[in-house]
Amino acid sequence: MPPSRVRPPFTADERTQLLGWLDLQRSIIHWKCEGLSEEDAHRPVLPSSPLMTAAGLVSHMRWTEHCWFEVVFLGGSSEANPQFREEPKGADMRVDGVPLARLLEDYDRQCARSNEIVEAHSLDDVGRHPDLKAAAASLRWILIHMIEETARHAGHLDAVRELADGRTGYY
Repeated sequence: MPPSRVRPPFTADERTQLLGWLDLQRSIIHWKCEGLSEEDAHRPVLPSSPLMTAAGLVSHMRWTEHCWFEVVFLGGSSEANPQFREEPKGADMRVDGVPLARLLEDYDRQCARSNEIVEAHSLDDVGRHPDLKAAAASLRWILIHMIEETARHAGHLDAVRELADGRTGYY
């Protein structure tokens, strides 16, 4: 289940605020997909970016969560993550035939796993992947990056949604 669209408390501790802001952006990803038809979810709306679909963005966000929290931070395997494949380009956004509801469920599960990882570690802990330079980042840095990454793609999804079916909305 996606988190609610509520800003974190003004005076909460750092971890609560960082996760709160990330959960807010995650919930906006969901909100921008509410009521979207399967056809529109998979329809490219930008001629020069055929993979930039609502469904593709949700898939990309799922795999981005996996990349940063499970691969970079925990040092886990990148084998299952299509972002690490050289071909085809944009493999994590290639989701023809995958229902949007399933993509959102996969995203929710990945976000829940990411939150478990955050809860189990210090914000000062650094990544463990031996082959990735980004593993030098602290969990705090990764959380801030994921807020930025998720917010940026929520903005993309906002535009994609408006172009797909005309629905707009501001949170």
